This record gives sequence, structure tokens and C-alpha cells, in this order.
Amino acid sequence: LQCPVYVIESEWNDETPAKRVELTCNTSDEALPVYWKKGSELKGTGKTLIAEVKEFPDAGNYTCLTANTHEIVSYDFFLITKIDSNGQMIRSILKSFKEPNRTFLKCEAKNYSGIFICSWMIENESPNVKFTIRSLKGSQADVTCSSPVAHTDKSVTEYTAQCQKENYCPFAEEHQPIEMFLEVIDEVEYENYTSSFFIRDIIKPDPPQCQYVATNGTVTWTYPRTWSTPKSYFPLTFRVKVESTKKRKNQVYDAEEQSIQIPMTGPKDKISVQARDRYHNSSWSEWSSLCR
Repeated sequence: LQCPVYVIESEWNDETPAKRVELTCNTSDEALPVYWKKGSELKGTGKTLIAEVKEFPDAGNYTCLTANTHEIVSYDFFLITKIDSNGQMIRSILKSFKEPNRTFLKCEAKNYSGIFICSWMIENESPNVKFTIRSLKGSQADVTCSSPVAHTDKSVTEYTAQCQKENYCPFAEEHQPIEMFLEVIDEVEYENYTSSFFIRDIIKPDPPQCQYVATNGTVTWTYPRTWSTPKSYFPLTFRVKVESTKKRKNQVYDAEEQSIQIPMTGPKDKISVQARDRYHNSSWSEWSSLCR
């Protein structure tokens, strides 16, 4: 948010009165005659103005100008965030992900490098939406993020930003969670969302690469190329899925090593592998492409 921008919390029902906000023209000359405009509409004269802000048309830019030369002296910009009767923010720009548990900001890491990807979604009706994503550690923030990239799919647009925790040590215990803060502005509507996590909790490896040896029914696989090394310190655990065309059901086998012998697979059975951090109960990878 650029100064001077103010976010007004407006309870989104007919009964609640508008918020009264006193604006002061930023002039050192007390005798200077000034007036206030919002867009092309005259709002009042004098150094102070009481603005009533409730609906979106009340928000926007209130400008103080000199009465003689009509020069801009100062301005105040108002955004509105909708709240319910309990004071909770109503989010209508951001759309929630179903997993994990209806969050509005989803962050995932492929490994323990300190690099992670954060995602959020909006509906496609809003061409002028602006975003800011940052860490909540103040000016000496230890997380930097790239500009968001949009991926549009039918009715929603998903945005992703790659973030990196500076001076992150993959071998050290994490004591302080990372707090990511997302701000969203659509014209004059404002929303935000905070997500707090340790890197170890948002780990989701890439899928392993696997192959199937038909002579003895062995499936073998390699660690994902993007996974942290050495693998003796960052071991993965695996699941192997056999989708049978005849039995119409799936068999899933657990494995700690990088191969497993599967008896009696049909020639059309589909085999794939997924991986997860062996020591921390974070997310499973997606299933690999078929092993044969």
C-alpha cells in the first residue's frame, strides 16, 4: 500500500451506519482557502472534511485543492474491506483452494533449499487486480519473492510467486515459522491473507522417475532430480500403485528402498510411484508418469 492509503472496514449490511472519517488538508498555510473533490464531485470547503465511507462508491481518491489556482495540495485514498457482523473479513476477490483445508494462500516446497512457491486464486472478472506478497518480518524481511505469474483456466486465474528464505540452512532445526502476507486490491476493494508455516511442513517432492522390468516383475525408481542431497540425510519413503484392468481396483505397496518386486501383473496394468519425506509427515508427491 502506498501512502496515504487508508483501509476502511465496512460491515456489509444495510443497518450499519457509514464510517465517519475526518480528513485534514496537508497545508502549512492556515489562511489558504481550499476545497475537496472526489473525482469531479465537490465534497466540501475548508481545511478539514468529514467523509462518510461505507459502499464502494464512497471509496477512492479525496483530493484537497487550492481555491484560487486549483492546484492539488494533498490527497487521501480510501479502500474498503468487507467484514461480517463478527468483524471477520469477507473475501470475495480471493477464491479458496479445497486443499489444504480451504486456504486462500497455498505455499509448497519441492526440497529443503529454502525456495518455495506460493499460489492464490481469483475469478476472471477482475482485470485490474493488484497483489503484494511479502514476509511479515518488517523492513529487514528475510524472504524475497518474484513478481506473480498468472495461469488462467476457465473461470479462475491462479497466480504463483517463487519465494526464497535468505540464509536458510537445510540441515538446521527451524525455530521460527515463515509468515507470508498477501494483499489484494481490486479497484477500491481490499483483502489480505496471512499464512504461517515451517518449510518442513510444506514439503511436497516432485514424483520419482520409475521403470518396470518385465522379466522378473521388478519396479525400480530414482529420487526426483529436484530433491535435496545427500539422500542419506534427506531420505524419502515411497508408495507403488498398480492399477489393474481386470480386477478394477488398485493395489498400493509401501517401500523404503528404490525397487520392489510385484508378482502377477497383467500386461495392461498401470504402475506408478509417489514419494514423501521419510521423517516428516508432509505431503506426498503427485504420482509419477507410468513406469511402463
